[in-house]
Amino acid sequence: MKQRFGDRVFQAANGLFLGLLALVTFFPIYYVFIVSFTDPSEFLLKKFVLFPQKWSLEAYEYLLSTKAFPRSLGNSAFLAVIGTLCSLAVSSSFAYALSQRRMLLRRPLMLLVLLTILFSPGIIPHYLLVRELGLINSLWSLILPSLANGWTVLLMKGFFDSLPAELGESAAMDGSGAVRTWLTIILPLSLPALAAFGLFFAVGYWNQFFSALLYLNDAAQWPIQVLLQNMLKSASTIDLTIPGQHVEAPPSEMLKMASVIIAITPILLVYPFLQKHFAKGAMVGSVKG
Repeated sequence: MKQRFGDRVFQAANGLFLGLLALVTFFPIYYVFIVSFTDPSEFLLKKFVLFPQKWSLEAYEYLLSTKAFPRSLGNSAFLAVIGTLCSLAVSSSFAYALSQRRMLLRRPLMLLVLLTILFSPGIIPHYLLVRELGLINSLWSLILPSLANGWTVLLMKGFFDSLPAELGESAAMDGSGAVRTWLTIILPLSLPALAAFGLFFAVGYWNQFFSALLYLNDAAQWPIQVLLQNMLKSASTIDLTIPGQHVEAPPSEMLKMASVIIAITPILLVYPFLQKHFAKGAMVGSVKG
């Protein structure tokens, strides 16, 4: 069909608007990236750099040579890896149990899950619970209270409901128990859903910030997001010196930009490998519940 003049004008204007919006969105990330790789002498001379004449890794080398920054990266990596594995294990096993119609107390447990979605106890009860468990200043305070949430459990249950019931029945006839059926049959078929929810969990744990402020008073336990916030607020409050060496630090703005790039890189690297499973896992779990 031949397009009318008005349609062509609208499409051109729409494309121009979306292009400008993409440019405005992308430019801050581009600027942070460029400044982090700029030579310190050139940055001090120009202050505003769109494309450096001389590239340098000095800001990254300095950050990774300090004691605080690699330690925070390790804390965040621990949260992302161990937290994600624990959350997937708890959420998937609980959701699979709720998908079994013969399970005892299935309806009361479903009601409890729904109540956790509708009502939240608030910050103070959460803090009191963590304190009574003796988890203050422990990275486990950011993992154990976040092992599962009602919305994720319901979505996973919807995915397990979409699997043929005959799989479990045939496995039971062959003498397989519930746990063995879940481990050897259900989980391999659930890789798309596990990959999708694993990405959700990993991003959540890697970006832990507010809970870390509440429960972690020791700077040695800070994840990268808390350290980054303190660096952006005031680099003078963070010990970013290199142990045993007297090395002149790059400009604080360059250190801030480099720390931002390091903080967002792991998620950017992981997402492409899980993207092919993401849409399928999320959609299947949300269609039938």
